[in-house]
Amino acid sequence: MTNGNGAPPEAAPPPQLNVLAQYTKDLSFENPNAPSSLQPQAQQPAINIQINVSANNLSESEYEVTLSVEGKAENAGKVMFSFDLAYAGVFRIVNVPKENLHPLVMIECPRLLFPFAREIIATSVRDGGFPPLMLDPVDFVGLYRQNIERQAAAQQAAQVKPS
Repeated sequence: MTNGNGAPPEAAPPPQLNVLAQYTKDLSFENPNAPSSLQPQAQQPAINIQINVSANNLSESEYEVTLSVEGKAENAGKVMFSFDLAYAGVFRIVNVPKENLHPLVMIECPRLLFPFAREIIATSVRDGGFPPLMLDPVDFVGLYRQNIERQAAAQQAAQVKPS
């Protein structure tokens, strides 16, 4: 196919996603009941993990995405350990249609950050005297959908409230 003068049509530039930087913004590990929490336990601890994603627009094509992971292990009502990690990256995103930008920032960027955050958490837990905690892979598409549904429900509730 040609553009009328015999030359091929100009192809749109391909979408690009570049990681410019990644870093630990905040890391906290607590072992409040040591050394008793390090003794052999009769049962496995209950582990609760919370994961959130947030993003800030730094410029027209650059975004800071922060993956926040909080966790706590408890046994018999006592905290064995807890951690809080904010791991972030700066991403340059160009040639992406506007309707695809938000899902790309909130799904693909944290997916790229997750293996590094997982390693930091495993190492911190191990250095705290416990076996390394290997987080299961995260369904960032499902997390994104949950957040969209939660925002829609909150907007609907705000509209229904009498003034």
